[in-house]
Amino acid sequence: MRPYRPKKNVQAKPYYTDRFWVAPQIPKESVEDEIFKKDLEELKSAFEIKEAYIQRGQLVVIIEPNINKEVLKHLKEELDYEILSEMSAIDYLAQSGEFEIFYQLLSLGKKRRLRVKCRIKEGEVIESVESVFRSADWSEREMYDMFGIKINNHPYLKRILMPEDWIGHPLRKTYPLHGDEAAQWYEVDKIFGKEYRDVIGPEQRDPAYISTTDTCNFARIYHEVPRCAPPDSEPIRVEKFNDDAPLVETFDLKKSKIVDRTR
Repeated sequence: MRPYRPKKNVQAKPYYTDRFWVAPQIPKESVEDEIFKKDLEELKSAFEIKEAYIQRGQLVVIIEPNINKEVLKHLKEELDYEILSEMSAIDYLAQSGEFEIFYQLLSLGKKRRLRVKCRIKEGEVIESVESVFRSADWSEREMYDMFGIKINNHPYLKRILMPEDWIGHPLRKTYPLHGDEAAQWYEVDKIFGKEYRDVIGPEQRDPAYISTTDTCNFARIYHEVPRCAPPDSEPIRVEKFNDDAPLVETFDLKKSKIVDRTR
């Protein structure tokens, strides 16, 4: 058996960033805008609002998660916030054991943006708002795929980016940045079979990694060399360009002139 390696806090000390770092919060301002103030009063008359404030010129409303669908339906049908432009979740499991779910709404007539936020514990479910905003369909599937948050009454809740048999949820902060062992060997196992692991080798899943010896995929590291040349090859000195383009004047490096300044 493969040795088990704990996956808790595997991103606490990555080599290029700290994903557990919490950015300073933007100051919260009181609701002074007349349109927002009227909308907030109507919301408070129909629902229990935990908190409301202005950030970056938009109204932020915090609610209980069990009324998310009713609040969004009221905002769309009664207060003319007709567009759900974005929705997703944020992983706060390390700090509070919760996910924050947010819905970004836009009213074209009022020219105002409003954000609805709520928090759920890990393992809790939240009601789908796909029947209110069709744009929530794929967003809720992505939230399920990337965070593992289950959505009640979604018409087709399955992974949308990762394969169905993928292990883990890549946008959780405890998911390894470079992928775990299953991620390293996934495509090799699926396409060729486990017996080809020694032949092909593990997949490199670090997007920041560039091999200075790989001249097939990175031919311009430090200097230009022929494609797939040995790593210690001498750089090429290019003297002429466009030899194979008869309608383009051939550029001759020896005839070029370097000027000190432009006109």
